[in-house]
Amino acid sequence: MTLNEFQRQLIEGVPENIPPKKSFDLSVNHAPKRKAILTREEKKLAIRNALRYFPSHQHAELAEDFLSELNNYGRIYMYRYRPNYKMHARPIQEYPGKSEQAKAIMLMIQNNLDHAVAQHPHELITYGGNGAVFQNWIQYRLTMKYLSEMSDEQTLVMYSGHPMGLFPSHKNAPRVVVTNGMMIPNYSKPNDWEKFNALGVTQYGQMTAGSYMYIGPQGIVHGTTITVLNAVRRIAKNREDIKGKLFVTAGLGGMSGAQPKAGNIAGVISVTAEVNPKAAHTRHSQGWVDEIITDLSELSDRVKKAKEQKEIVSIAYLGNVVEVWEKFHEEGVHVDLGSDQTSLHNPWAGGYYPVGLTFEEANEMMANQPEKFNTLVQESLRRHAAAVNKHTEKGTYFFDYGNAFLLEASRAGADVKGTAGNEFKYPSYIQDILGPMCFDYGFGPFRWVCASGKPEDLQKTDEIACQV
Repeated sequence: MTLNEFQRQLIEGVPENIPPKKSFDLSVNHAPKRKAILTREEKKLAIRNALRYFPSHQHAELAEDFLSELNNYGRIYMYRYRPNYKMHARPIQEYPGKSEQAKAIMLMIQNNLDHAVAQHPHELITYGGNGAVFQNWIQYRLTMKYLSEMSDEQTLVMYSGHPMGLFPSHKNAPRVVVTNGMMIPNYSKPNDWEKFNALGVTQYGQMTAGSYMYIGPQGIVHGTTITVLNAVRRIAKNREDIKGKLFVTAGLGGMSGAQPKAGNIAGVISVTAEVNPKAAHTRHSQGWVDEIITDLSELSDRVKKAKEQKEIVSIAYLGNVVEVWEKFHEEGVHVDLGSDQTSLHNPWAGGYYPVGLTFEEANEMMANQPEKFNTLVQESLRRHAAAVNKHTEKGTYFFDYGNAFLLEASRAGADVKGTAGNEFKYPSYIQDILGPMCFDYGFGPFRWVCASGKPEDLQKTDEIACQV
């Protein structure tokens, strides 16, 4: 596609004619089917909400299409409106527009949806299982159109992926104001959010998905590294003693995928469990993890060898982390550090996969038997915590990574409560590591983006950072 055609499509917004349907691309990592939570009348409302972007003469054809998506996927993504151009961040000068700030935002939006970056790019999910950039592809198209038109004396207002429009402002005002996940406390339980998201009236934007600031594992690897490094320093006698220490965790998604690289930088052996084959192979191909192992006995033997030889190596186990904790206990493999980065803020919709089910079985049950799936998740959390407890009794230092592991485990009835009041028996990484060792001193990660896309400019920014 030529640059002129790319720019024309960005400026176009909603196409005048309905584009043909797109085939379902199996090579892409897709979001699991969301559970059917809407009543018949609510489905009608969801379709009416989706049709508000289109002229009335197109409603009959699109209504049928949107109902099919709602029934098949649990959401209306408007797949047929997904652009044909390759989705990735381009040099800022290639974006049409009057405002350099707006062009930079367009660049960041496309980066959030890049197939090499996003967790579920066709469903507009960047990370965390439900961290959405937009709810559907028409919202993407309209937002890019507004950004290409706006000046530095206008502000674009976004409401859970829906562009409210351009409003007069001034040069020192934000170019974009974003809100996501606005829920009334009385109607903010997980099922409430699922229903309102399916209706098309709210989305969960995570920290950097719906605010267009996500830069993949590179954005979190600094923070993850200083966490793992300072965690191992707590238990190591000296720098030499770090070699051969074993770190066990879970998650190779967009944020959690930084864990193996952090382990390498810290100088330890890391085992990171991941149930999604595409996620594991993506991180391996990108160089974030050294090896992939699919057999528990092979994993145990490999780790024993690595500990004996004091290797620095990162291993992805393609399977459930509960199995890893239990196998290492059976085999007498000492785990020095333990944590977890499954997306337990979203336990019922793909954030945590229960032990005993394959990835495919879990996705099917999640959509078709949600109550049974929820029960298995809680059973798995109890088993997960019990396995961790066996290791901590032998000296493992375990910490919660702020992913609600201890919270959801406690709700499931797992043995994770401390002896004093409402405390948990294990600390959080902020409480024990990043807080007292880094944040209390004003020290933390700092990120920036080289919008020109030129390696020589990136080198200059690195040099400036070193001087600072």
